[in-house]
Amino acid sequence: MRRDVFQAIADPVRRDIIQLLAEQQLSVNAVAEKFKISRPAISKHLKILKECDIIDISREGRERYCKIKPKNLIPAFIWIDQYRKLWEDKLDSFENYLMELKDKQSKS
Repeated sequence: MRRDVFQAIADPVRRDIIQLLAEQQLSVNAVAEKFKISRPAISKHLKILKECDIIDISREGRERYCKIKPKNLIPAFIWIDQYRKLWEDKLDSFENYLMELKDKQSKS
């Protein structure tokens, strides 16, 4: 099965793992300690992130360390960013509408 960045970010646990690893490289055990789910479940999430090429897992002695590959998140960022302007415009329009209502109420 071919995986992509969108599968990586589809799950909230994987998004949390990405956020953790964006701050620092961590061992698999250190990642697992941050969550209230089983170690095998974390291992499965890490495997998916590795298959999506979002993280790299390297062995140092007995430990395996996870390191983020941030450039591989760019396709998701670009896709999401195209909707940013749409939402900004909608929020601006809503804010203008609320201001108009407020003005009407203050004049009555």
